[in-house]
Amino acid sequence: MDTPLASSWLLLIVSLPTDGATARMRIWRKLKALGCAALRDGAYLLPAHAEQALQLTDLAAETSEEGGQAWLLRVQAQDNDESTSFRALFDRSADYDAWLAELAQARQTLAELKATELNRLLRRYERSYQALRRIDFFPGETSLRAQAQQRDFANAIESLLSPGEPHASMGGIARRDPMNHRGRIWATRRHLWVDRVACAWLIRRFIDPSARFLWLETPADCPADALGFDFDGATFTHVGDRVSFEVLLASFGLEDNRGLALLGTLVHALDVGGATVPEAAGFEAILAGARKRLPDDDALLLEAGTVLDSLYAHFSGGRRT
Repeated sequence: MDTPLASSWLLLIVSLPTDGATARMRIWRKLKALGCAALRDGAYLLPAHAEQALQLTDLAAETSEEGGQAWLLRVQAQDNDESTSFRALFDRSADYDAWLAELAQARQTLAELKATELNRLLRRYERSYQALRRIDFFPGETSLRAQAQQRDFANAIESLLSPGEPHASMGGIARRDPMNHRGRIWATRRHLWVDRVACAWLIRRFIDPSARFLWLETPADCPADALGFDFDGATFTHVGDRVSFEVLLASFGLEDNRGLALLGTLVHALDVGGATVPEAAGFEAILAGARKRLPDDDALLLEAGTVLDSLYAHFSGGRRT
């Protein structure tokens, strides 16, 4: 049986003067961008639970300002059949299929592209995916497939921009004494991203305050006396389902620290997927912007470290409402 939320709808009826072709087109485009379904000319439906619902009031006001008339009504489906019929108007499967086909074609060209072109392509498909997701009011199997393909696409580009992403090794994680890891040289791949920058912050903040870092062109460049992290063969890298940040937490007995554990959840989700925290998207956006703006990895670590300090304080103290 449908829930009241799934059976409740908003119906916007608009009527504009016959000489208002420009206004009619502008309002129609806005309704389409909101994801409304056209029942007939001038009648548009939207699920009442959609975030865009509040914007229908603005469009009704805009219609009146253009000399037209508008009625915004809340309607209920009479029965399950009518509710199913309404929901079918918002089936985005065909849109997702077209987007997935285009994404597949784009993926075949990745090896030929330069870094700037790869970043441009990644932003383009992230925007188009998010635009489609915003109007997908009843996500289904196709939306899950699109989500997985978008993440795989982003990971493929990241692998090209940052070659050497580690593969998870099996086995246990040995407990280590921080006192035996002080004043060391630590090394990881250059062009820092989430796991590596969080590891470097953790090392300097909780394990080796006087740590010195080497940013490697390739893992093969790692000196024999350096402690490598987050690449295949490194001293600290992915183990089982744990990313390098989580392995460092386990290695140095930091797993019971609430703030670090929540940071680990954030890093894990952004690096390999899975359950996340609301702050993850914001950190990812800040880090992506910093990578574009800052000249090198030392500067990136300095700036990202300040953000991680703040996130750690936030997670440690509990969230305020």
